[in-house]
Amino acid sequence: MRVTEKGQVTIPKDIRDRLNIGPGSEVDFVADDRGARLIVVSGGKAQEPEDFESWLKSVSGTFDTGGMTTDEYMEWLRGPRDDLGPG
Repeated sequence: MRVTEKGQVTIPKDIRDRLNIGPGSEVDFVADDRGARLIVVSGGKAQEPEDFESWLKSVSGTFDTGGMTTDEYMEWLRGPRDDLGPG
């Protein structure tokens, strides 16, 4: 697929259907050692789990930070903080 001037791509219909991605869905791209992964944050067509345990099971193993700690991931995601001075 081709990236537009605005950095946009079209997710093919068969993938949208398979991942329950619809209008209002939120997705993220996460870089790893093999390239980038499309992560479905919330699906517009997916039904909400009935309770927290069901939700936890449904998302278990779907997010891989590549071994980064939370702080390392946040810095990778947002970039280094320049508003903090030394020490």
